[in-house]
Formats: sequence, C-alpha cells, structure tokens
Amino acid sequence: MNIEWVREQFPVFNSNTKMVFMDNAGGSQTVGHAIHAITDYLTHYDVQLGASYATSAAAAAQLARATDHIQTYLNAEQNEEVVMGPSSTALIRILSLCLAETWQVGDEVIITDVDHEANRAAWLELKKKGIVIKTWRIRPDTLSLETDDLLELMTAKTRLVCFTHVSNILGTINPVKDWTRLIHEHGAHVCVDGVAYAPHRLIDVQDWDVDFYFFSTYKTFGPHQAVLYGKFDLLNGLPGFNHGFITTVPYKFQPGNVNYELCYAMGAVVQYLSELGAGSAHATVSRDHLQAAYTQIADHEARLLEPLVDVLQHNPQVRIIGEPASDPERRVATLSFVHEHKDSQSIVKAVDPHRIGIRFGDFYAVKLIDHLGLRNQQGVVRVSLAHYNTEAEVSQLIKVLQDSL
Repeated sequence: MNIEWVREQFPVFNSNTKMVFMDNAGGSQTVGHAIHAITDYLTHYDVQLGASYATSAAAAAQLARATDHIQTYLNAEQNEEVVMGPSSTALIRILSLCLAETWQVGDEVIITDVDHEANRAAWLELKKKGIVIKTWRIRPDTLSLETDDLLELMTAKTRLVCFTHVSNILGTINPVKDWTRLIHEHGAHVCVDGVAYAPHRLIDVQDWDVDFYFFSTYKTFGPHQAVLYGKFDLLNGLPGFNHGFITTVPYKFQPGNVNYELCYAMGAVVQYLSELGAGSAHATVSRDHLQAAYTQIADHEARLLEPLVDVLQHNPQVRIIGEPASDPERRVATLSFVHEHKDSQSIVKAVDPHRIGIRFGDFYAVKLIDHLGLRNQQGVVRVSLAHYNTEAEVSQLIKVLQDSL
C-alpha cells in the first residue's frame, strides 16, 4: 500500500499536526473526499428533495448516486436495503421497536455479553413488552463465543440473535457466515454489529446472508452517521417509524429524513476506497476495487500490529485481552491489554504527553469488562490502528510504552 498517498488523502496529516491517532476505533480521521463532498453538497445542492425545480432534481440525483456507492460497498442486492441514520445506536433502537410490533409476548431474543451496548440496550428494553432476552456468554478461558453455548439457548421461540462481527475490545473476527447459517436453520434471524469490522475488512451482506447489519460511518473514514442494512423483504414487511403515510423502504425508518450532505459524504468515502484499490484517482466504484483496497488495508495493518503484539507478549506483567497475534485472518488491528500492577488509566495518562492518542475504559462494552473482572482496573488500554498509521508511529508508541510499563 502506498502509505504516502493514503496520508495525502486525509487533510489532518497535511495540517502540521503533531498527533498520532491510535484511538481510531472510537472515531477515525475523515478522508478529504468526504470533507469536499460535504462542502460541495452544501454549496451546490442545499435544497429539499422531491421538488420539480432543477436544483432539487440535481440534489436527488447526487444522493441516489451516493446511495448506489454505499449499496456497492455493502454488496446489498438493492439500494432500498440501505437505511441511513444519525448513529448505530439510533438505528438499532428504531429496528428493535419495529420488530417488536411483529412479535408476541414470550418470543425470545439472544444477545451477547461481548457486544457494544448499541446491540444490547435496545433489545433489553423489549423486556418491558414481554420479550424474553437471553445472553450468549463469552467463555473466560478462550475469550470467545462458542457455537455450542448458542445452541443451548435457542428454542422454537427464538426470533433474533444479535452478535458482533468484531468486538471493539477483543479485536477477534467472528465467523458471521457460519453462525448466520446455523441460526437460519433454527428459524431465527440475525442482527450483526459491524462497527469494529468495517474499517478493516470489506462487508459482504449477500455472501454472509445476514438479515440486518450496521456500521458507523464516522469510524469508517467518513462523517458522524451510520448505516443499517436489512433484507428488503424483511424491512418491507415491518411497520415503520416515520409519519404514517410514509410506507416505503427505507424512508419509513428514517424519521425527519436523513442528513443529505453526510449521506453524500459517505458515498465519497466509497469512492476513496475504490481509488485506493485501483491505485488511481477517479477510479470506478466497484467490488473488485474495494476488495483490493481492503486486502491492502488488512496486510498493512497486520504489519503494523506485529511488533506491538510482540513487545506486549514479552512483558510478563502485561496481558493481551483477546487474540495474542497479528494474523489478519483472525483479528483486526484493535488491541487491548492490561497491566498486572498498573491500572489502565495511569498507563494512558503516561502516554498522553507524547501526543499519542490511545485510550482506556470499557468502550461501551460494559458487560464484557464486568465479566472479565476489569472494572476496578479502569477497563483496558486500547490501541486501535487504522490503515493511515505508519510503522514509525507504531515504533514511537512502542518506545513510550516500554518506558512506562
């Protein structure tokens, strides 16, 4: 991967910043394509859609083009399956309320104790409506969700299983396709949190056959917004969450409509990724180019992660929370650890003066931190790398950590 070209595409790295950004799982830097798209939309297309005059028609065309790009990015079958919204949390809350209207008292939803609260809290709220919520628990010895444990929870009343593609703390890539097939065989649907996966690997909702899948665009090099995918037949069959007369997909799940300029900007992120994969500016948005981009991203991030994993593993007072390897087939470049004698907050505070942005805490994976007994430890120290990070930056972090651990 041409790291110099990549960093040129992010204005923050051309602004003489002295920061090293390694809290990317909390929010990535925004690519220039997206920033320019926001300015372009607000300058040339800042009107309400649906009117007959020329600027409104042009704005609608630009939004449709951006949605087509996002559809390609997801590999969704049609663009009506792309629901945009202000955040993953908001979109899943809307989905949960709409689904609940189709369920009966006593129906069951399975959640995990690994997920970010976005894929837990909305479903837990449904207990008030008589929905039974079960928890698929992580095994403390393997730090993994095991299929056998899921099977013990499933019954004829199971309607939905909610799980994460990648834990925002563990970094491990879960077998979404295998789990989805198994869950479908038992007559239930899936809702997958792809927030910690999307910045690092290419989404393919058709290949995985997932029913619902969501990610946050502000953690995927774009603006503060989110995307929810849902199979058209499922979305079309649900009651809406908008004005009663709005009954078409996706609009019935987008109350007050969407933020036009931010949707337009996410289409520009897909354009950037296609250019990265093609190795040329103005490249056509295509699955081939996107796959090439994410192959480069996975390889580059694995190279960045390897020396950090090695240093932490060789410190007897440090324990990596998750897969202690840099294998891109098994994990993404989000790495958490704890120290035997130092709490996580003190470690991060020691790094802060060096203008390296890492973080401590539970990262809204509240139950996971509690289950692992790390609450009094102030959670974990998390280093979350992105493809625009460099080997020199990782070396800088390693030197600081060696001095402070």
